[in-house]
Amino acid sequence: MTDHLSAATGPPDEYVEAEIQRLLTEDPAVAEQGITVVRREHGLVLYGEVESPHRREEIMRRVSDRFPDVPVTSDIGVTRAQAPTEVEELP
Repeated sequence: MTDHLSAATGPPDEYVEAEIQRLLTEDPAVAEQGITVVRREHGLVLYGEVESPHRREEIMRRVSDRFPDVPVTSDIGVTRAQAPTEVEELP
C-alpha cells in the first residue's frame, strides 16, 4: 500500500502529460499550440505565451477542471499582440 501512495503523490505520468497537451491543442475553446507541458518533480508546468491574462486564466481553469487531481502550475507569459507603432504622448 505504501508503493501505491507514493506513486499517487509523485509526478504525473507521461499519459497525463499527453492528455493535457491534447486538451491545449484540440479543445476548440483553448486551441493553443504554443503552450508546452513539462513534467517536474511535484507536478506539471505549462510554459508559453498567450495574448492576455484572461486567456491564461481560462487555460488554467480548463486544465484544472479536466484534471482536478493533477498539480499544474503556470509559467505562461502574456505578450502584446502588436508592437506600438508610435510613441504615446500623455497630455
